[in-house]
Amino acid sequence: MKAYPVVLYVEDDPRSRRVMELLLRNEMELQHVTILDDSTDFVLRVGALTPAPDVILLDIHVKPSSGFEMLDMLRGMPAFQGVPIVALTASVMSEEVQKLREAGFHSVIAKPVDVDTFPDLLQRILSGEMVWRIVEQG
Repeated sequence: MKAYPVVLYVEDDPRSRRVMELLLRNEMELQHVTILDDSTDFVLRVGALTPAPDVILLDIHVKPSSGFEMLDMLRGMPAFQGVPIVALTASVMSEEVQKLREAGFHSVIAKPVDVDTFPDLLQRILSGEMVWRIVEQG
C-alpha cells in the first residue's frame, strides 16, 4: 500500500464535500484527493484520473447517475476491478444496506461521516477489510 493513498470521492452536497475535503487533505494530509460534485461523464472523468484511485467513495444519491449506477460503471472498467468502492449514505435502514451489499459495494459508511473514526475506517478498508459502518453517529 502506498504511504499516501489516492482517493476519489463523488458527492453532490457542497457541505459534505467540504467536510470530506478538510478531513482528507488537512487532517489526514493526503496528497491525491479528487472530489467530483456530480456523476456527469463519470466513466470519462474517472478513466482520466492520474494516478488512479486506491479507494473510491460514492455518495449513493448523486445525479445524474446514482451510486449504484456508478458502481456498475466502475465494475465494467478493468482498471478498477480490485479497487474498494465504498458507499457513503445517510440511508442506513437495513433494506438499503442489504441493497448495497447485494450490489457489490466493498464497504459502507453512514453519513454524516464521523471525523474521529473515519481515518481508521479508511485505513482498514485500504488494508482489505470490509467495513459496514451503519450505526448512526450520536
